[in-house]
Amino acid sequence: MIRSVLPLLAATALSACAVGPDYVRPAPPAASAQPFLGAGLAGADPARPVDAQWWRLYDDPVLTALIGDALGANTDLRQAVARLERARASLRGARADRLPSTDLSASTTYRRLPSWQTLGAGRQYWSVDAGLEAAYEVDLFGRVKRGIEAARADAAAAQADRDAVQVAIVADTARAYAEAMAGDVQIGVARRTVDLIERSRRVTEARVAAGTAERLDLIRITALRDQRLAEVAPLEAARDAALFRLATLTGRAPAALPETVRTGGRLPRLAQPIPIGDGAALIARRPDVRAAERRLAAETARIGVATADLYPRISLGGQIGSTSAGLSDVFGGGPFRWLLGPLISWNFPNQEATRARIAAARADSQGALAGFDGAVLTALQETETALSAYAHEIDRHQALVAAREAAARAARVSLARQREGTIDFLSVLDAQRTLADAEAALAASDARLAYAQIDLFKALGGGWQARTG
Repeated sequence: MIRSVLPLLAATALSACAVGPDYVRPAPPAASAQPFLGAGLAGADPARPVDAQWWRLYDDPVLTALIGDALGANTDLRQAVARLERARASLRGARADRLPSTDLSASTTYRRLPSWQTLGAGRQYWSVDAGLEAAYEVDLFGRVKRGIEAARADAAAAQADRDAVQVAIVADTARAYAEAMAGDVQIGVARRTVDLIERSRRVTEARVAAGTAERLDLIRITALRDQRLAEVAPLEAARDAALFRLATLTGRAPAALPETVRTGGRLPRLAQPIPIGDGAALIARRPDVRAAERRLAAETARIGVATADLYPRISLGGQIGSTSAGLSDVFGGGPFRWLLGPLISWNFPNQEATRARIAAARADSQGALAGFDGAVLTALQETETALSAYAHEIDRHQALVAAREAAARAARVSLARQREGTIDFLSVLDAQRTLADAEAALAASDARLAYAQIDLFKALGGGWQARTG
């Protein structure tokens, strides 16, 4: 009997087919094949691909160490890893459906029967039952195969989601570090401005005492000093907030941040053009695009899973076992039993519910396709936006450098002329106010340049290739 069933099982497995559409990777929108509009703008190098560990281009050991800490301890990344492990476990479960299912059972009871049922035999005895059942689903219409395809695509999407979290964590850590360092720079500029105005205030105070200046001049420059001094506290609060965020990203309490971070350092910024590659490389690299494509593959496979329910589900099963009165007879020939046979189940003719599930699966697939197209367009938009913002901030920074140099010269000339008595105090005060504004604007532009570089690297999707753990 078994010898006749095994060839049938093999032939059935070989002839099995998978219903539902076979997945074909969609072509990305035509826009992704074009070069970036901002490729020719200042600060971009389309001839070089994005560095996988782009933060190392800054040559800042403190930043590199912080990013390594974030990749090892960040709680968002740990959650993403847990979701990936769950998806992989689901894939193992789907693959297990290709194997026979088994059920091993054994029981023993001690019985006492009424006297009218014994017919002279013993009324009390042990009863032992043991058996092994096995069943194998013949995947004739590909339900199991499509289920494995869907689970495999889900696991790949979870992997891409994990990579996307890593990209965000790397960029957020670099940005928090840049904000903290920029805060130190801006605080330093603000305090130097206050010191400069304070020196002028003391000179004015002495001149008022000597009768060569009016007290109104002293009041005005004192107000300017206090105004600039008031700007220091918000800068310190913003710097502290960046440090606290950096601590959270690296899995630390704020007090546990390295001393080199809390005491300030240099603002990370590249002096060389940023390698950006092209649009096709961007689509292949961005984890969110890969995740969207894998979700489309999973939803396509689920159409096949739902379609398979239109057809019969065939299983081959068998059982062997023994029931005996006492342990000594359980493996004997007399109580031994076995059976082998196919089982066919088919929800027919009422298949409306199944067809509804197929229609829902097709709708999910169409939604996943739209999601993929949207992810590609979003990737292009974010990259172009980051390129434009960075290039225009470079232009703005150059103009602010020139403005700051001009304001510094004007402040020096005005002080010299005031000593000569050729201009009044209001002109000096206005020149100093202009210099203070130019210094603050330049420091803010330095910070925005650093942020724009990091935003561009994030949009380009680099950073997940060097995974840790």
